[in-house]
Amino acid sequence: MASELRVNTLKDAAGNNSIATSFVASGSAKVWHHYNQSGTLATVDSLNVSSAADGGVGITRTVYTNALANVGYAVSGSHNLPSSNTASWVSGYDNSADLTTGQVTCTTFNAGSGRVDATKAMMSIHGDLA
Repeated sequence: MASELRVNTLKDAAGNNSIATSFVASGSAKVWHHYNQSGTLATVDSLNVSSAADGGVGITRTVYTNALANVGYAVSGSHNLPSSNTASWVSGYDNSADLTTGQVTCTTFNAGSGRVDATKAMMSIHGDLA
């Protein structure tokens, strides 16, 4: 039989802070976006994404539904390696675009051939919501 724990407030040993919500809220991604850049840009799934725009080969701008508190957030990303490319690849924040509280531009890149459109590109944002 499964157990269930129900509480109204969870506090640390000193009776301060709701430790459950502070750890979960602080450590959770505030935005994530899984998309296909090949052909017409298409969102596969997402959280806190209102829209996405194709900025050219390997470039995707993701607009947030709810803004972040500041531009001090962390961006991470990954993508599949297209079968015709064999060099190393990276994905992440594109520093040629402005980092704002409402959107980020990410690039999928192959060290041997430059920017590439990936069929499976993913990015996530860790930071504070406004």
